[in-house]
Amino acid sequence: MLDFALKVSAVLFAIAILLNLYRATVGPSLPDRILALDTMYVNSIALIVLFGIWLGHRTYFEAALLIAMLGFVSTVAVCKYLLRGDIIE
Repeated sequence: MLDFALKVSAVLFAIAILLNLYRATVGPSLPDRILALDTMYVNSIALIVLFGIWLGHRTYFEAALLIAMLGFVSTVAVCKYLLRGDIIE
């Protein structure tokens, strides 16, 4: 039962990533594209964690943590660039 639930949720998260990719490329405005990329980070983290549970390896959880940190820093940098025009002051 757990194997079936992992496969179904992995397929649903993959579909969510594809929909985020669509929104990031076609989005009507720049904030919509940034939000789509941020949501894509979250969905990819969930997909990696599900893959780690399915295989039973702990290294996938560390990879998900690294992607979460990179996603947070990049979102802050892009938002700061949009608000102020530069990243480092």
